[in-house]
Amino acid sequence: MELLEMRGQAVIRDFQPICTGIILFLERVGGVEPRQPIALGRAEFLSLNQPLKGNQESRSSGRKQSSQAGAAGAQNNNAKERRQSQQLPEEDCMQLNPSFKGIAFNSLLAIDICMSKRLGVCANRASSWGGARSMINLLGITGHGIPWIAGTLICLVKSSTLAGQEVLMNLLLALLLDIMIVAGLQKLAKRKGPYDITPGLLDYLTMDTYAFPAGHASRAAMLSKFFLNHLVLAIPLRILLVLWALCVGFSRVMIGRHHITDVLSGFVFGYLQFRLVELIWMSSNTCQMLISIW
Repeated sequence: MELLEMRGQAVIRDFQPICTGIILFLERVGGVEPRQPIALGRAEFLSLNQPLKGNQESRSSGRKQSSQAGAAGAQNNNAKERRQSQQLPEEDCMQLNPSFKGIAFNSLLAIDICMSKRLGVCANRASSWGGARSMINLLGITGHGIPWIAGTLICLVKSSTLAGQEVLMNLLLALLLDIMIVAGLQKLAKRKGPYDITPGLLDYLTMDTYAFPAGHASRAAMLSKFFLNHLVLAIPLRILLVLWALCVGFSRVMIGRHHITDVLSGFVFGYLQFRLVELIWMSSNTCQMLISIW
């Protein structure tokens, strides 16, 4: 048996060059580029049951490419999700650990809205104090800017003393500054009142259309402080002047136009406006020059 196997292998070695030559001749006759001669590892002499090395390499390379493509796709998806999460508006983002300041601010804001709605007893005719709405509106008109500017101009025309004209000119300056400052702050804040109430004609004239800060409150505080400093008044009149300013401010809460914090901030801004007018106080000569130009 061993002798037969050795003879068979010798016959294969003898016929291998012949077979290779025949294959090369047939390829040249058929117009196909000749292939390089392959040794015993040639495909023609391999068993059909054994897989080719080239196929294994191509399959392994294909698997590697598919795995790399899958990893690249997963990375792209993760990058897109990160970009979308970064582009989400702040309202859609959940704050898992809000700060103490944020919690305190939101709590105070909620208390302010709740108390302001409860104190809005004259917000409409169906409210508990709806019958007193007209009287409360009349009280609010006493703190409006247009009547005060008109009254100041009339008094300025009829005034004949230099001291009186000086006080009235600075009062007119204070009223104009109050309207401009409050209108600018309201445009910046754009806070609406606790109730959906349409502003009146006088409110549109003075651009008092938003809630923060309360223009009537700032004007009442500024005027009361101005009169207390520059007019000689008896103690009962001083008390009535302060009470008038407080009533004008909180009447805006009762009719539902402002929150409590809007009125309190209006009082603060009114005092700051008074201090500003005191800093830029116009002298008598300046007032006379402006009156002569007018």
